[in-house]
Amino acid sequence: MIVESPAKAKTLEKFLGKDYSVEASGGHIRDLPKKNIGIKIENNFEPKYQIIKGKEKVVKALIAAAKKAKMVFLAPDPDREGEAIAWHLAAILEGKDKDKIKRVEFNEITKKAVLHAIENPREIDMKRVDAQQARRILDRIVGYKLSPLLWKKIRKGLSAGRVQSVAVRLICEREELIKKFVPQEYWSIEAKLSPDGEEKAFIAKLLSKNGDKISIPDKASADGILKEIDNKDFIVTKIVKKEQRRNPSPPFITSTLQQESYRKLGFSTKKTMVLAQQLYEGIELEKGTATGLISYMRTDSTRIAVEAQNEARALIEKEYGAKYLPKEPKIYKAKKQAQDAHEAIRPTYFDNKPSDIAGSLNVDQLKLYTLIWNRFLASQMESAVLDQTSVDITAGDYVFRANGSVIKFDGFIAVYMEGRDEEDEEEKEGILPEMNDQQKLRMLSIDPNQHFTQPPPRFTEASLVKELEQDGIGRPSTYSPIIGTVQDRGYVEKEGKTLKPTELGVIVNEQLVKHFPVIMDIEFTAHMEDELDKILEGSIELVEVLKEFYDPFEKTLKEAETGMEKIKKEIMTEEKCEKCGKPMMIRSGRFGDFMACSGYPKCKSTKPLPGSKEAEKVEEVCEKCGKPMVFKRSRFGSFLACSGYPDCKNIKPILKPTGIKCPQCGGDIVERKSKRGKIFFSCSNYPKCKFALWNKPLEEKCPKCGGIMTEKRTKKEAKKLCVNEACGYSEDIPN
Repeated sequence: MIVESPAKAKTLEKFLGKDYSVEASGGHIRDLPKKNIGIKIENNFEPKYQIIKGKEKVVKALIAAAKKAKMVFLAPDPDREGEAIAWHLAAILEGKDKDKIKRVEFNEITKKAVLHAIENPREIDMKRVDAQQARRILDRIVGYKLSPLLWKKIRKGLSAGRVQSVAVRLICEREELIKKFVPQEYWSIEAKLSPDGEEKAFIAKLLSKNGDKISIPDKASADGILKEIDNKDFIVTKIVKKEQRRNPSPPFITSTLQQESYRKLGFSTKKTMVLAQQLYEGIELEKGTATGLISYMRTDSTRIAVEAQNEARALIEKEYGAKYLPKEPKIYKAKKQAQDAHEAIRPTYFDNKPSDIAGSLNVDQLKLYTLIWNRFLASQMESAVLDQTSVDITAGDYVFRANGSVIKFDGFIAVYMEGRDEEDEEEKEGILPEMNDQQKLRMLSIDPNQHFTQPPPRFTEASLVKELEQDGIGRPSTYSPIIGTVQDRGYVEKEGKTLKPTELGVIVNEQLVKHFPVIMDIEFTAHMEDELDKILEGSIELVEVLKEFYDPFEKTLKEAETGMEKIKKEIMTEEKCEKCGKPMMIRSGRFGDFMACSGYPKCKSTKPLPGSKEAEKVEEVCEKCGKPMVFKRSRFGSFLACSGYPDCKNIKPILKPTGIKCPQCGGDIVERKSKRGKIFFSCSNYPKCKFALWNKPLEEKCPKCGGIMTEKRTKKEAKKLCVNEACGYSEDIPN
């Protein structure tokens, strides 16, 4: 049996016994060549595959093992990519009788599922293979033909991608909306009311006047309303109670797992998929066997096997009671383009409760497994029942409204509640006291509150995955690579948890949108995804899809060769390179302008522009060996490195000073970035001094204790806070 990963091979060997040997291909073994496009476009886009460099030994070993075997089962992952790998594997086993090579697939790595697959082998599905080949060829055409144009017009080393460039467009357009946004002032009025005493107080918000919904544009309007309400009785005029059923969320698919893992656990899409792969391929449990703990994690189907559904229902009845079990199993409607051959992401064995196997998992594996376990179990539980109450309270011509809810039956909420993105958060409802119609309420306080409309938020990894899925861009296997690629290319960077386009990203996006409007069109990209799905269905041929894309693309590319303006900055200077003596040039890069040797790529010498902050920093010497420090750039930012590399590997980040002194040692407080890209502030004498702050320090001192004041800003408020927790001083920052 040939699988993709060694970890999966290790798990399967324990299932299959001595009659089987399990080998791993390590993913793809053949691909298009790196040195040329590898596609005969004039010959119906015929691809020319070759063994991937470094995989020669693996291929040789697989061929040798196959010759000794009576039967070869090809068992890469159960998706299009896996089907293509199986096809490539079959192609290299040329000496083996085709009748002795069969494709098997299993949605979970359990003994039962694997043995069932072996008993029911099949031929390689060429529709799946063609769908994967079409995607690979499309992406190669765009990357191979468009990237050189960007090198010529903007900067060497740039790349473009059929899907990644559209993702960058989404991020750039969101940033543009944020920049153009003009905040609008508005006010709200809240009354703190009570039918009987402070302990039963609740908040009601001003809703309308004389039946018309009210808007309050400024403070003068708010003050005018308060005057009209002054001395008016607050009387209950309408009470509406209704029972509401809240249904559980469907079991996870790839996109929702990535979103929820980000919201609840703070995991990046990449980390989520790495952990999910480990859980799928098998974990060595204390019982002594490697076990696949979840079903296949690249899926867009919410379908659940009847057997798994029945096991979950039995567990729910046993652990929570019959009232938590729906009369009929819950079935969730699949999306239009979902590949229903797969199941949703679910646990494989229902006796492997997270608490029971916690000792066999690392902290992050346990967190993700628990999330998947709870979500799946909740998806099969009874709906929650809430009593919702809405109360209208009249004060003169004005009506205030208070909303509240009480959980009558918790149902699935006993196990799991779906998280929300910040931009989707609803206002929380409290529990209202008992009130009667026409009851007079006591007004404890009434407060006007100033607000400003907020721009649309930047994308996070979770909200970008959600947007890509809604727009029909990409598929389960592509979301995480897309997010990683746009950052690796230097088009997008993380600021805290949000994704922000770099200057380079904005420039490249502007040029691509201007000169390749069809390729960069969101609807067209989604249409091409649908066309790939149609290849899978067998309703359209691979060549037809490729021609539909290529003909207009080739025409646009020729027009852009002459029409796209040259933005590339290459200014020759009189300064000579210290390494090879050739003239230095001023070039533009992701981190701004810098000087580089004109002999590149043979000579890769670079230095900061004279007079820049980076140039000033280069005057430092290495603390370890005394040699000069030199300015370097990487995709993670600028830094200083010892010129004695590789003998001395000392490096220092270029830190941004704040002008504030450390209260513990008197050093400078500087701005830094955490491993996750979040900005924080700490002492420049770290690690000797470990003073650090998440909030930005201010020059002013605390009026109460004389300590450092910091600035904290969220969507809802802005405050100044004293760093001394014992002091606790804070004040609002005016909008």
